[in-house]
Amino acid sequence: MVDGVRHRFYLHLFPSARTKPGLSVVNRIICGLIVYSVVIAILESEPAVLREGRGFFLVSEYLLTFLFAAEYLARLWCAPEDPRFRQPVWGRLRYAVTPAALMDLLAISPLLFTLLGSEAFLFRLFRLFRILRLAKLGRYSEAIAEIFTAVRSRRYELLGSMACALFLLLISSTFLYLVESEAQPEAFGSIPRAMWWSVATLTTVGYGDVVPVTTLGRFFGGITAIIGIGLIAMPTGILAAAFSDALARRREGKGGAAEE
Repeated sequence: MVDGVRHRFYLHLFPSARTKPGLSVVNRIICGLIVYSVVIAILESEPAVLREGRGFFLVSEYLLTFLFAAEYLARLWCAPEDPRFRQPVWGRLRYAVTPAALMDLLAISPLLFTLLGSEAFLFRLFRLFRILRLAKLGRYSEAIAEIFTAVRSRRYELLGSMACALFLLLISSTFLYLVESEAQPEAFGSIPRAMWWSVATLTTVGYGDVVPVTTLGRFFGGITAIIGIGLIAMPTGILAAAFSDALARRREGKGGAAEE
């Protein structure tokens, strides 16, 4: 009897357990609650709105925390239905440390930490942790899952491009420090200070708050700006190829399923 009830809960709560396409009614409600909680957290950051609806926001947060806590406990109870977590005790413990379960736990923690926090910064920080509930939607979205799969499949290429970016950042910062430190000690008086300019230039943002003024500095600055265009294009091309491969695999999978 209990196992049958648990299995039904498992089918409703875990999207991977469904044989039918789409989400169960329970998971659709949970998605709606996640979006609602994020909207509430955003509105609550505006002092005027918070003053007018303090009671409403407080009741909403208590209710959402209760519902998300109930969802977390229900998932923990149903975890042994998943073949990966068969053992009643160790299986649940293994499920509890998965990224999805940790995100669920994080979703119910802001209220507790807000009540315990005394300093204003900690108070705001833990309250805004509720924005992270939006990440809970990842388990319900096939599109988000495809994005993670695509990024994971190209992780070595992306790490290589990141290492190249860090190398160029260090080189450009060092050159600008050497040629601009005397003219602008506040902005380029050390390599860490020059890194701010290098980050803004290599990423093609170009805030313009710090610029080289010497002839040699401008020369190196122009080279850095040109290199930055290629630096941005490199991970963009890698991710574009990864997404294209993921979509092709998805179409092939749907085509094979349709033929069967």
